Amino acid sequence: MRVALFTKDKDFYKRLFSLIIVIALQNLVVFSVNLADNVMLGGYSEAGLSGVALVNQIQFLLQMLVMGTAEGIVVLSARSWGRRDIASIRLVTAIGMLLALIVAAFMFLAVQIFPFQALGFFSNDAPVIAEGVKYLRIVSFTYPFFAMSSILLAMLRSVETVKVGFMVSVSTLIINVCLNYTLIYGHFGAPQLGVQGAAIATLTSRIVEFFIIVIFLAKFDEKVKIKLKDFFHFDKPMFLLYLKVGAPVIGSNAVWGVAQAFQTSILGHMGAASIAANSIASTVFQIVSVICYGSASATSIVIGKTIGEGNSHKVKEYAITLEILYLIIGALSGLSLFLLKDVVISFYGSISPEAYQLAIQFMTVLSVTIVGTAYQMPCLTGIVRSGGDTKFVLINDSIFMWLIVLPASFLAAFVFHFPPVVVFACLKSDQILKCFVAIPKVNRFKWIRSFSPEEKVEA
Repeated sequence: MRVALFTKDKDFYKRLFSLIIVIALQNLVVFSVNLADNVMLGGYSEAGLSGVALVNQIQFLLQMLVMGTAEGIVVLSARSWGRRDIASIRLVTAIGMLLALIVAAFMFLAVQIFPFQALGFFSNDAPVIAEGVKYLRIVSFTYPFFAMSSILLAMLRSVETVKVGFMVSVSTLIINVCLNYTLIYGHFGAPQLGVQGAAIATLTSRIVEFFIIVIFLAKFDEKVKIKLKDFFHFDKPMFLLYLKVGAPVIGSNAVWGVAQAFQTSILGHMGAASIAANSIASTVFQIVSVICYGSASATSIVIGKTIGEGNSHKVKEYAITLEILYLIIGALSGLSLFLLKDVVISFYGSISPEAYQLAIQFMTVLSVTIVGTAYQMPCLTGIVRSGGDTKFVLINDSIFMWLIVLPASFLAAFVFHFPPVVVFACLKSDQILKCFVAIPKVNRFKWIRSFSPEEKVEA
């Protein structure tokens, strides 16, 4: 039977766009915090900006591992939400919380014991590393708070409670920007702390963020009604199911996080200007791509819930519609990034002319590759993963990153000595190449899998 390009199900559009808008706004606020840090530190010193950029790569690895754990929760909980199986949502959330805290504790201890070695992997620039260590020793205390907040927000997102995440992110932005202004430069009688002031601001905002979520769960949540005691209940069958479904998700995010660390290391050994330019370009890219990532998160919830409701016959028509929407989002995002690049770079006051030019070049590359990102990323991590084929993304990411992108980029940088912009283009090439995998994978519809006997799916 032929499937229409656009589904006529009005409820689908209502659910999808309401989720995309709120999740995108939340991501926009979160990434605006990073932009505020970058702009304020860029106005303070390039060494400070570059040092914090190195630390953010460690934070990115933590984020990938924790969000992989959280996405495993979403995949399972969205289906449970479709069946209104609240008990299973509580069980899988407890398992995810335990794993996320283990990851956060391990990374906290590692960077506290070996801070110089950790940052030395990314750069050999001593002043940059020195500034980064000042920031790292303080900001690493945010790791457990970030882990707990991420797991709780993922649980709420899986049951279509997304507005609290936006409110939390707004509070984080306000606190972070105000404290950054006060502590980095020493305004209002406060000491001028530079990168340490930025770290204190981030730590404070993370703590406030966590307690806002806890208060919401205790006083206002009417769906899951999770209690503290639920986090001490270990269910072995659910744990085994989580490992089966969630382990490939965590593995895929781990592959991506480690690979990003290697990418930063390659650029970092090409000079401080490349580090600063990459930090600026990546932060602006994150802001422009909020709709892309919001569409992936929304897709996971809608597809998972639809299968959980026993309506897997609708998933095929939804998938076709989503693919068209992803391409539209990608084209608009690429155009926006290209038009905004000169405006954004003008806010950075103290960076060198070399870093300025590299940032412009890097953002030009990203304005092209974001079209691929907007299509393949939600196709694979949204449609395929939530449909049940969680192993495919892990295998696909591993092949592209470790057999194509990183070897090609290493050769471009250190054997052929190509300019940084060419190396950067090599590092981002997988965003286009993965589209040629995503197209046949999604449209063969062999990714629809069952997790439990209650689910009736059509492959």
